[in-house]
Formats: sequence, C-alpha cells, structure tokens
Amino acid sequence: MIMGVLNVTPDSFSDGGQFFDVDLAVARGIEMAEQDADIIDVGGESARPGAEPVGAEDELRRVLPVIEQLRDKIDIPISIDTAKPEVAEAALAAGASIVNDVTAGRDPQMLTLIARRKCACVLMHMQGEPRTMQLAPRYADVVVEVGEFFLQQYRRVLDCGIDPMGVAFDPGIGFGKTLAHNLALIRDLVRLRVNDRPLVIGVSRKSFLSKLIGTPDMSERTAPTIALTAMLRARGADIIRVHDVKENVAALRTAEALLK
Repeated sequence: MIMGVLNVTPDSFSDGGQFFDVDLAVARGIEMAEQDADIIDVGGESARPGAEPVGAEDELRRVLPVIEQLRDKIDIPISIDTAKPEVAEAALAAGASIVNDVTAGRDPQMLTLIARRKCACVLMHMQGEPRTMQLAPRYADVVVEVGEFFLQQYRRVLDCGIDPMGVAFDPGIGFGKTLAHNLALIRDLVRLRVNDRPLVIGVSRKSFLSKLIGTPDMSERTAPTIALTAMLRARGADIIRVHDVKENVAALRTAEALLK
C-alpha cells in the first residue's frame, strides 16, 4: 500500500508551506487519491530534525478543516500524524480512521484513546525527540533494539485492549538514526516483524538519500526514493509512506509484478 504524505505545516523538511493553505492541501489530498494512494496521512506538526513543538490548538487549526473536507471528497482512509491524544481524538471525530504516532504512544492517553475508539494505529520507533534525535544517535545493534522495541509496544497495545489486527509498526528511518542505522534497518526489515503485523516505512526525500547520491539538492531525492520503494516491497514492507504518489505507485506495481 502507498500512504501519501500531506503536510499541513509551514516547516516540514521537504514541502514546508507548500500545502499550508487549506484549499491547496485538500486539492493535493484529492490528487493523491486519484493517483491511487491507499491512505492519506495528514500532519500538522513537523517532525524533522530540530523541529520546534507546536501547540495542540495550532495543530488542530491546521488539520481539522483538511480532514473534514477530504472525508467528503475521497473514499480512502485518512490517517492523522500526531503525538497528541487531543489532536488524534478530534481528527478521528472529523473523519480520520488511523492514528500515526511517531512517539509510539509515549503519552499513555494515546493508547487509551486508540483502544476506546477502536481505530487503527501506526507506532513508530524514534530515539529521543525531533529537536535532539540526530545529535548523536547510538545503538549496540539497531535492528535488534528496534525489533525489541516493537515487541514491547505490541505487548503494551494488548494490555491496553487494542485490537492487534489494527496495529502496524514503523522503524522510523531518519528518526534518531545515522546513515548506517537506516541502511541496516532497510536491509533487515523482515527481522522487525512482530506477530505478522504490517510494517510501515518512510524513506521519501529523507536526508540520508542525499548522502547516498552525493548531493544535498532536495529535487534529486525523488529517484532514490522510487528505487527504494521497489526494493522495500521485495524486502517485506507493507505500507510505504511517500510524497510523490504517482511515481511510487508505479514502482510498487512493477516490483509486485516481478514478485508474483
């Protein structure tokens, strides 16, 4: 599946401000649906390295009008990308059906909400927090540690009464990881699976791609993103989170044709 990224923020790392206007954001969400995205992921707070936190009121003001309008115009699921339970609850009431939490429920009220609302969720691994996560990330074995984190989180969701069939895990590429950590997680993605739950992965336009291709130009990150989409499908990714939906859908379908 392809999850289309819809950042309703002024400061996201690759498209900050591009869809900050509600009408532009809604139009982009419709366009991604027409390009065969399976999920639209709406976020109102940047989680890029060094990002400053946003208050719940500002986040709600950004995302709710977009979710409400999209819900009336598209038939695919809408995800709310947030770590705040109050934002998640309002977004679910507005028409979202998935909570994508980059902190994996650090706020215990988030898991309580997910259990009560019986919604799906994506729980991501992140070492530290956005403002500091890339300062000096360290692991003895990143694949083992992220896998153990997923297992712990799976036990947590069961203890909270969350339906395990609605839970997916994201290794958090670029979230408190070096280039070597990111590559190790991509190579050994299959080792991260917990109880056959889906794996969500986002590599789209991320800075580690610039290190691989030797240029900091953001516009040059589309091609390596597309290449990784095809490779990740072969390595066991279930949901791939991208900015450029049309191109990555084509890469995904091509990879699937060869895997049949």
